[in-house]
Amino acid sequence: MIKINKLEVENIKRVKAVKIEPTNSGLTVVGGRNGQGKTSVLDALAWGLGGNKYRPSQAEREGSAVPPYLHITLSNGLIVERKGKNSDLKVIDPNGQKGGQQLLDSFVEELAINLPKFLNASSKEKANILLQIIGVGQQLHELEVKEQEIYSRRHAIGQIADQKAKFAKEQPYFPDAPKEPISASEMIQQQQTILARNGENQRKRQRLTQIQAEYASQGQEIERMRSLLAQAEAKYAQLGTDLQIAQKDAIDLHDESTAELEANIRQIDEINRKVRANLDKDKAETDASDYRQQYDTLTTEINAVRQQKTDLLTNADLPLPGLSVENGELLYNSQRWDNMSGADQLKVAAAIVRKLKPDCGFILLDKLEQMDMDSLNEFGAWLEQEGLQAIATRVSTGEECSIIIEDGYVAGQEGIQLQDPPGEIDPGEGWNAPEPAPSWKAGEF
Repeated sequence: MIKINKLEVENIKRVKAVKIEPTNSGLTVVGGRNGQGKTSVLDALAWGLGGNKYRPSQAEREGSAVPPYLHITLSNGLIVERKGKNSDLKVIDPNGQKGGQQLLDSFVEELAINLPKFLNASSKEKANILLQIIGVGQQLHELEVKEQEIYSRRHAIGQIADQKAKFAKEQPYFPDAPKEPISASEMIQQQQTILARNGENQRKRQRLTQIQAEYASQGQEIERMRSLLAQAEAKYAQLGTDLQIAQKDAIDLHDESTAELEANIRQIDEINRKVRANLDKDKAETDASDYRQQYDTLTTEINAVRQQKTDLLTNADLPLPGLSVENGELLYNSQRWDNMSGADQLKVAAAIVRKLKPDCGFILLDKLEQMDMDSLNEFGAWLEQEGLQAIATRVSTGEECSIIIEDGYVAGQEGIQLQDPPGEIDPGEGWNAPEPAPSWKAGEF
């Protein structure tokens, strides 16, 4: 990984003359009070490594007669310079060959010199950056679209199932009602059949009465007509036989009542209303059960898609253990961005920067005073463990600061001069610094 070995800045924004050798791995904290030139150091680095799009709107220090000067030595031997009236870029490789911004862009990650672009991005944008660099963005997007489509279908079916269940619950139920609606014509036909049988019974009763009358009459005739006794006795004997048969038939007769049918005919509408209510309730319960089964099937499908997403991220080459994406949001150790500690947020950002361009071994951080000492120490230890370099500013003059900037100088380097004053001849590359003061090297943090 390529890191910053040495930095010389003169007359850029609030910086008068600063010479720094950052720690190779870990955290170099540039401290000082507000308005002393801390952020100007980072702005100079960003301009030197990121190109003119990072050029400060007023690059030259106010009141300076000497143009801005910037000299950066990188761990791969490259020397990056900006000097002279136009502050043109010069990039020289270890072999003495000149290069330009394109050479720097090949290994300097934009987010490394503009980390706020990542830190201030939305949760979805952070997640998209991560997904793109690990190469699963499109696959995860397709799975999320599929999951949302199944989820929408399941939601609709769940609503229908709830409606059906609610409808079934509200329906009255009549356990004494028949299973099917009653036909009035069938009941009338049954009534007519019974009435016909009852009519036949009545005819038999009338026949009995008639025979009884004739029998009595003939008995009287026997008394008056003894002369016709033989005929009368024969007829009487026959009538006696007929009487026995008629009596026997009459004894077993039983009239059926049509009262229930007549009542049912009168109540047919009410009975059928109950039958239909029971049928509606049964159907609603059946429908609710069917929709619940569909709901459960879709739940299984959703879980399968979510498992695919989990497997996709589990098998991906993530820049930091514990990183993941869920519902379009970046998570670290199951915490969303706004729930992460400041140290964890910077770990995630630094790891993603490294993954974007593995050769870029440094990041620039401004306003680190927002982080408490425990988080600062934790982040510094993690940087050392990962072999990364961070140069950060902090409004402080405490022991955590690697260097202190005071009035545009590094404390202890006041008055140093890094380039020739105007009018002097440069025999070599166009600049020739006087005998420099002893360089200051930041201690490891």
